[in-house]
Amino acid sequence: MSNILIYQNENGNIKVDVRFEEESLWLSQVQICEVFGRAKSTISEHIKAIFEEEELEPASTVRNYRTVQMEGDREVARDVDFYNLDMIIAIGFRVRSSTGTKFRIWAKDRLKEYITKGFVLNDDRFKSGNSMSYFDELQKRLRDIRISEKFFYQKIKDIYMTSIDYDAKDEKTIEFFKIVQNKLLWAVSKQTAAELVHSRVDISKPRLGMNSYDKENKNITKKDVSIAKNYLDEEEIKLLGLLVEQYLAFAETMAMQQTPMYMKDWAQRLDMVISLNGRELLTHAGKISHQIAKDKSELEYKKYKEIQKEQQKVESLKELEEDMKRLK
Repeated sequence: MSNILIYQNENGNIKVDVRFEEESLWLSQVQICEVFGRAKSTISEHIKAIFEEEELEPASTVRNYRTVQMEGDREVARDVDFYNLDMIIAIGFRVRSSTGTKFRIWAKDRLKEYITKGFVLNDDRFKSGNSMSYFDELQKRLRDIRISEKFFYQKIKDIYMTSIDYDAKDEKTIEFFKIVQNKLLWAVSKQTAAELVHSRVDISKPRLGMNSYDKENKNITKKDVSIAKNYLDEEEIKLLGLLVEQYLAFAETMAMQQTPMYMKDWAQRLDMVISLNGRELLTHAGKISHQIAKDKSELEYKKYKEIQKEQQKVESLKELEEDMKRLK
């Protein structure tokens, strides 16, 4: 799905919805005409010349999008060609206009922001309250980032480093991180990390039972099958995201107030967040050890790799048979 940014010039008489996708900005021909203040025939001639002179290739600079537009008193869906920033700049060298120059400066600033930060936001659009559906999507995507393994535990580590008794080399600190993980997982699934992996890893299920594992990523590793969070279902993941969000918000408030905290204090605060959400607190170490869960996940992963090898053999034989048929 494309992200939409709004470009508006300083006079407010030019306002276009700019698509942001594949690390570039995209405008339709009509929008390019608006930005440069030139007729459609003029812009068409420049686009044609740019392709004929092989300054740019259509395959990399043109995308077709389904758009809905008003024609008379009815909405009509049409396929429209959009052109990326490379084309817009190329046209800009052939068509001199102050509005076009200002747009290119704005576009480059947006791209620089994306490359540096990894995101681009239209703050005014969100503040106006006219994009609440997109805002809900943005919140969900932020929650997904916050509960990712690397982000969450790095953030927790940053918070706990402010504890008076924090010692990165102490085994108790490492154990504490496991306790925090288990408290959160128990709150959403009533299982510890080891119990989740042991009870849900299953070679007979898609992606070995990993419900929240990236469906597009086919390269499952041994490490993936040992991560408990990968086995949570959609509702559990959503709840985990909300709990993490609340806990991190509370921790940031404590840090801002420079409230002296011990590691046990942070654990107690996590219990408070879990209890306030009506979830059950973890009061034991679980029935399955980490080693037992690890052994089972590795055994299921071994079966998975063996099945993959067999499938690859079958595919290779099919390809060989097809090649032999073509030779005949």
